Amino acid sequence: MRAKVLGLNGDVVEEIELPDVFEEEFRPDIIKRAVLAIQSHRRQPYGVSSLAGRDYAWENWGPGYGYARVPRLKQGSRAVVVPQAVGGRRAHPPKVERKWEEKINKKEKRKALRSAIAATANPEIVRARNHVFEGELPKVVVDEFESLKKTKEVVEVFKAIGVYGDVERSKETKRIRAGKGKMRGRRYVMKKSVLVIVSNNIVKSARNLPGVDVVLVRNLNVELLAPGCLAGRLTVWTKSAVDYLRGWLC
Repeated sequence: MRAKVLGLNGDVVEEIELPDVFEEEFRPDIIKRAVLAIQSHRRQPYGVSSLAGRDYAWENWGPGYGYARVPRLKQGSRAVVVPQAVGGRRAHPPKVERKWEEKINKKEKRKALRSAIAATANPEIVRARNHVFEGELPKVVVDEFESLKKTKEVVEVFKAIGVYGDVERSKETKRIRAGKGKMRGRRYVMKKSVLVIVSNNIVKSARNLPGVDVVLVRNLNVELLAPGCLAGRLTVWTKSAVDYLRGWLC
């Protein structure tokens, strides 16, 4: 499988042979398992207070009153403490000692990563995620892209290689989050757009664009390539990042 290396002006500079990882079998089931395993390690344990539902002044009325013999408030008649009564404690509340982390085999995780990388070169899978782009996939640019310092320079390159339309699509999807998360420092949500994969230098000038993520190829993971467990994210590679894959995911 071959790919064209594009210059910063969008012209074809050379043509290279892609690593074998781009011909990996597409396995959305394994990709989903790997993404859920990654997300599970970010779950924060939560639970109730040890006195929740128990911290009452109560007494048992005993027989002869025509009422169930359950603990009741001393200053009233409402049943408390026991889980079978209305207003009682929860029978099995969430506990902080619960283990949320999901495990996945190393070979499965590597298989998922290879499959997610291969999906970025399949136009049908990428369009199924509603990404907007022009030309062929995968998008490979020269290494000079990593030295760009200004956001407007990155925008010009994205327009030249035909992926800036996806950035605009992501910008239009920005909205206020539904639920209490809007009060917890994550008020807005937005669709993901382009993923930029570099080899040595993080392109900070691209991180301010809507929906764009930048990552070193050695830090690449399945969740970045398949947000929401859906593979086929629109990806821009630098030539050195593609070369890095040759001896990495064998």
